[in-house]
Amino acid sequence: MADRLAMLGGKREVAKSENTKERTGWPVVTEAEREAVLGVFDAGLYTSNDGGRGAVSGLQRDWADYTGVRYCAAVANGTAALELSLAALGLEPGAEVLVPALTFIGSAIPVVQRLLVPVFVDVDPVTYTVDPAAAEAAITPRTRAIIAVHLHGLPCDLTALRALADKHGLHLVEDAAQAQGAEYRGRKVASFGDINAISLNVVKNLPTCGEGGLVTTDDEELHERVVLHRQFGEDLRAGKDRDYISRVLAGNEKLSGVQAAFTRAQLSTLDANQAARDRGVRAFLDRLAQLPGITTPHCPADRTHAWHILRLRFDPAAAGLPDVHPGAFRAVLARALKAEGVPVQPYQVVPLPGQQAFQRLAGLGGYPWRLPGAAPVSYRIDDHPVSLAVIEDSLTLQRVHLNPASAPLLLRFADAFAKVWANLDSLAPVARSMDYRPPWHAAMTMEASA
Repeated sequence: MADRLAMLGGKREVAKSENTKERTGWPVVTEAEREAVLGVFDAGLYTSNDGGRGAVSGLQRDWADYTGVRYCAAVANGTAALELSLAALGLEPGAEVLVPALTFIGSAIPVVQRLLVPVFVDVDPVTYTVDPAAAEAAITPRTRAIIAVHLHGLPCDLTALRALADKHGLHLVEDAAQAQGAEYRGRKVASFGDINAISLNVVKNLPTCGEGGLVTTDDEELHERVVLHRQFGEDLRAGKDRDYISRVLAGNEKLSGVQAAFTRAQLSTLDANQAARDRGVRAFLDRLAQLPGITTPHCPADRTHAWHILRLRFDPAAAGLPDVHPGAFRAVLARALKAEGVPVQPYQVVPLPGQQAFQRLAGLGGYPWRLPGAAPVSYRIDDHPVSLAVIEDSLTLQRVHLNPASAPLLLRFADAFAKVWANLDSLAPVARSMDYRPPWHAAMTMEASA
C-alpha cells in the first residue's frame, strides 16, 4: 500500500527542514563577493564612468573574454540591455520584430519601448524555443529583426536562425537572460547575434545583488551606440574629459560598481556552479523520466543547458489516466506535489500575445500600433497552439535548484514525485471532478470584462 498523499491527510514527503538556505539559497554569497563589494568602496569608483579602472570596466572585459566577443557594455538591467540593443540597430519606428510567443514579457516590452511592433511566433514543442519555421512564416516586408530567446537556459537553434536572418536581411538578437554560460556547438551564447543581451538579475544563473545587464557584440559601431545610449547620449570613453554633450537622445541606464563587483566574483565560479548544477539536475530528471507520463526537458547534443528553469510536461494518458484532461491533470498534480514539499509552479499562464497589454494595444499612448501607415494588428493566442499546449500541461521548478549544493534535495523531490505517481488512482477522481479552466482563462476573462 502506497503512503497516503499529504493533500489527503498523509505525511509530507519532503520536510520543511530539508529545504535549507545552504541547499537552496541563491545567490551563494561568499567572502569573495563581500571583498569585491568592499573594494568598490575603497576605490571610490561607483559607476561606469570609471576611466577603465573600476569594477564596471572590469566586468565588461571579463564577460567579453568569457563569451569570446570583442565588446561588452554593462547596463542597468536585462530589459535595458535588450532595449539598448534594439536602439543600437537603429530600426525605424513601426518596423516589426519577431518574438517567441512563450517567454517572459521582458523579451517584448523593449520592442514596444523602441516604437517597434512585436510579431509573436510559436515555439518548438521539444525545446520550447522559437521555431525557425514559424519565424520564417511570420516574416513580412516590415520585418527587421529576430529576437532569439534561450528560454529556460537552452540555446535556440542558432544555426537555423542565423541562416534565416541572413537569407532575409534581418538582424539577429540573442536574449540570453536565462542562459549565461550555456554553449551552442562549442561557443558561448551571447556571441552569435549581431548584438546580444543578458540579465544579471539576482535570480539569474549569473547574478548581481539586485539588477544589471550586459550587451555584447563584435561590431564596434553597435557597441559605441550602446555606450552612447547608456548615459544621456554622452561620449564617456576612458581617457576623455566629460563634455556634457548629448549626441543622441537617451536616458540613464548605467550599472553601478557595487553590482558589477558582485557579478565579477560570481563569474569566477559560474562554470563550477554550472557543472555541479548539471550533475544534480540530470540525476533528478533521470529519476523523473522513469515515471510514465512525465516529459523532462530535452537538450540536443549540439548544445548545453544552463538549467535556469526546469519545465515538466504531464500526459495523463501515458500515466494511465486517458479520460483525464491534461490541464486538470497538471492542476491536481500541482496541488499534490506542493503538499509533498515540491515547490512547483506555472511559468507564464498565457502566451505573450494574450497579455492584456497586447490585447488592448496599450503601448505608449497606443503606439507603435498607431503610427502612420502601420499595418493592422490583432494578437490571437490561438495562433500559437504549441505555446498553449505547453502552458496547459506543464509545471516548472525554479531557482531552488540553482544552488550547486541542491542535488540531495532534488533527489528528495524525486521521491515525492514517485509517491504521487504511486497514488495517481486516488488523484484521478479529483481531476475528473474539477471545474477546470485553462491557465489563461482568468487573464482573457479580465480582458473581456475590462
